[in-house]
Amino acid sequence: MNIYVNELLEEKRSKSILRVLWVDPGNIVAYVIDVDCKKGLPLVRRVSDIVEDIINGEIVKHRKDPYLINSGNLSSVERENKERAWEVIKDIARNEPDIFVREKRGKLIEEVMTEHGITKMTVYKYLRRYWQRGKNPNALIPDYKNSGGRGKEKTAKNGRIGRKPKFKEGASLINIDEATKKILRVSFVKHYLKNAKKTTLQDAYNFMIRDFFAEDIYIGEDGIEKVIIKDSSVVPTMRQYRYWYKKEHEIEETLKAKLGKKKFEKDHRAILGSSTYETFGPGSRFQIDATIADVYLVSRYNPNWIIGRPVVYLVIDVFSRMVAGLYIGLEGPSWLGAMMAIANTVTDKVEFCKEYGITITKEQWPCEHLPELFLADRGELEGYNIERLIDAFDLYVENAAPYRADWKGIVEKHFDILHQKVKPLLPGYIDTDFRQRGAKDYRLDAKLTIEDFSEIIIRQVISHNTKKYLQNYPRDLEMIEQDVKPCPIELWNWGVKNRSGSLTYHSPEIVKLNLLPRSKATVTATGIKMNSMLYTSEKATSENWHTIARNKGTWKVDVAYDPRNTSKIYLVNEFEDSIDTCYLLEHQHKYENKDLHEVIYLHEHEKWIAKQNEHEQLQKDIDSISETEFIIENAIKNSEDKIVDQSNSAKVSSINPDRKKEKDANREREAFDLSPEDENNINTDVIEEQPGEEEYKRPSIKELLEEQDLAEND
Repeated sequence: MNIYVNELLEEKRSKSILRVLWVDPGNIVAYVIDVDCKKGLPLVRRVSDIVEDIINGEIVKHRKDPYLINSGNLSSVERENKERAWEVIKDIARNEPDIFVREKRGKLIEEVMTEHGITKMTVYKYLRRYWQRGKNPNALIPDYKNSGGRGKEKTAKNGRIGRKPKFKEGASLINIDEATKKILRVSFVKHYLKNAKKTTLQDAYNFMIRDFFAEDIYIGEDGIEKVIIKDSSVVPTMRQYRYWYKKEHEIEETLKAKLGKKKFEKDHRAILGSSTYETFGPGSRFQIDATIADVYLVSRYNPNWIIGRPVVYLVIDVFSRMVAGLYIGLEGPSWLGAMMAIANTVTDKVEFCKEYGITITKEQWPCEHLPELFLADRGELEGYNIERLIDAFDLYVENAAPYRADWKGIVEKHFDILHQKVKPLLPGYIDTDFRQRGAKDYRLDAKLTIEDFSEIIIRQVISHNTKKYLQNYPRDLEMIEQDVKPCPIELWNWGVKNRSGSLTYHSPEIVKLNLLPRSKATVTATGIKMNSMLYTSEKATSENWHTIARNKGTWKVDVAYDPRNTSKIYLVNEFEDSIDTCYLLEHQHKYENKDLHEVIYLHEHEKWIAKQNEHEQLQKDIDSISETEFIIENAIKNSEDKIVDQSNSAKVSSINPDRKKEKDANREREAFDLSPEDENNINTDVIEEQPGEEEYKRPSIKELLEEQDLAEND
């Protein structure tokens, strides 16, 4: 049994919860911290003692981490405070294990205090929050969610918003209302962001005052136009101008607008890479890459629908060559596909394989961690989406240089191996003569669904991880001395035992919360609707969301979703840092375990079918109108031929008797005759009338009606 950095351990006796901060490469000692202690500091523990307590049931591992903070949509103030705190401690926080040792920690903190001019109490507050809340920069986000008015602008009740002016005479008394905001926004764009002369913010402010806050304009004796500005009490200050500019414009947006995208990318964008290329143990570096598989697939809804070629993402641990995660779908190569593969690296592989009908043990695929560093291709992990990953989990990211696929040689080679193994077996596989004159169209041979292909690749990955003998693996002296077999699972297990510390555990829910794509869903009376699919959740039903929606109207909610599987979506609550799982309603079973792109394809196909039948349905509607009009015309004609002169009052007064006549006639005509056919065909002429039969013979309905008519005429 192993322990990993960032895991939570609950001590049964003391009821305290410890977070693992660091494990030495020899797997002998570890540093932990009590996550609830307001003055907690790192404590050293022997790994063997922790493992023994876990085996004896005195310590329990927690799989969910309620202490991690979701970044959500940070305000500019929150982001600035987080970045300021991270700038203070980032160097000493990464100086492990020295920062955990009391004698060395004091010296490191003194250097930070001198450099940044802050108190020791502040440095400890930042470090403690960083350690207790999951060792990532988001831990330093202030707890503004516990304060009122988050994200709400202040409204003036009496007088001016903001601090009181130092000098009342000549001070501005204006509050920035919506009308003034429009003026500010126009000025930001016209005079600062899009001004080719690269004006300063002060210049833009001056231009705004001239354009919008002029009291009078006249031509002076020198022929120059003079502008007299309004009194200072009704003019926004430069401080207000700067505040609203920072509130509404990010620094990246400003630099791009002022300098151009190319110059920003060259000289001003964040440096996300790392220069280190060493891999000491499992998790030191994961390589991630994607390829478009050379096989055409069909839809699970209809085998006649050819849906194209799938994209395969692989995440491989460089040290052990273990495939730590994968994604197979129709998304990419793109950030969304890469994100799905990263999310899969922290997924319990036993449950993941079970979705495809594959049974494995934990020991066959023990990868459910994030590494210290990701090495990726330029594109998917280059840009600003990756900042979500870095902020949430404090990872390093390297991007391979252009035209240098050899930097990712391990994962690139693995794609070749997978293709070679499955090529002779797959229907719809593209051969080298594809699209040459006279060549076979391999697309028409497609038979596999994306689920079938995924199962094939997953089984290949399991075989690689557990059986592949790496002939050219560069074993070091320590591995040779201990006779470590160059097989991915053997290298992984040996590395975790002897060179651990690089792997970090994060619950899949937290990873999904930070990485899964997000969208808006609509709460309706029939369910939570997203992409024409209907869901509900325990929270929605317990709080009567759907009843409220039916009576008070629908509303939007933020959701995260997994494009690989539409069975679930996740309600995101930014203020509670939690997710609530929503499940498909029972009558939506056709979307169960389907890829989002398959669902979209189904919807588009149904729209296409409806469009194809639209004209035919129109013709049927026209025919129905003609038939109805024909029946009505005949009815009117027949009615006019039989109408007897009668007053309107007589017609109305005879409604009830006439209705009774019609009802009696209908009953006679509609009466069931259950006698056998032979009995109905008997010749009544040869049947002799029985004595006394005339006495019991009743008049028919027709005879009764005739008698009634005679009586009325008399």
